[in-house]
Amino acid sequence: MAPELTSQQLEEDSHWWFASRTRALLAMLDRCVPGNNLRVLDVGCGAGNMIHHLSRYGDVLGIDNNPMPLEIAHQRGYDARLASAEDMPFDDGSFDLVTAFDVIEHCDDDMQILRECSRVCAPGGLIAITVPAFQWLWSNNDEINEHRRRYSGAQLRTRVSEAGFVIQRMTYNNFFVLPMATALILTRRGSQREPQLATPSTDEDAYQVEMEPTSPPINAILTAVGRVEAAVLRFASFPVGTSIICIARKGPVLVAGQSADFVQ
Repeated sequence: MAPELTSQQLEEDSHWWFASRTRALLAMLDRCVPGNNLRVLDVGCGAGNMIHHLSRYGDVLGIDNNPMPLEIAHQRGYDARLASAEDMPFDDGSFDLVTAFDVIEHCDDDMQILRECSRVCAPGGLIAITVPAFQWLWSNNDEINEHRRRYSGAQLRTRVSEAGFVIQRMTYNNFFVLPMATALILTRRGSQREPQLATPSTDEDAYQVEMEPTSPPINAILTAVGRVEAAVLRFASFPVGTSIICIARKGPVLVAGQSADFVQ
């Protein structure tokens, strides 16, 4: 059993990568999401780390196929249910906003998940997706986290479009850390040495997220970099980065005043 939480916050919440992803997503979603009374589905919700943030847009329901993080989500007071992303137990058009944050890269059939997201998304509703970018950035982190692939912007755009969505915003993120990440990955690849990733608990029965250890000073610096990047993403897109953020609308019509941003 997972240990009883004494706080709403998990170790991963303060890790620079998770914190920066959250800020970047909210910077973009705040400009695309119409209102704060939506029906929201968080696919692959884990321990519910994004449910609190997504609640600014409405009532949030999370699903995950792993019962371990769901125990923690329930302790945190979130509505999170055990369900498969490939076959969701919801009626067509049940949600106004569907999110899948770093989910589809774990699955053999990513198109099946995107089609299910489209099915449960209401006409005119939104989907928000994040994925790791560029297959040439493949590292031991991808292996440990059981990724099936990394994506280019063109590949993700094709999949999202084939699932029935029209892209509103799509951009790479972690732009400023890409040179450092690339150098680190290539150096480790050449030396055949990979670090052991840290986890928030030594309890084998507890939910654990694989994270590369980061010293407090470096974590603070990278968190500050993420704040700058999120500010930029409110109004502009990046041409490269270690991840991709995509926001798309179900159906062929763009909302007035919004433009489609594309990356290759």
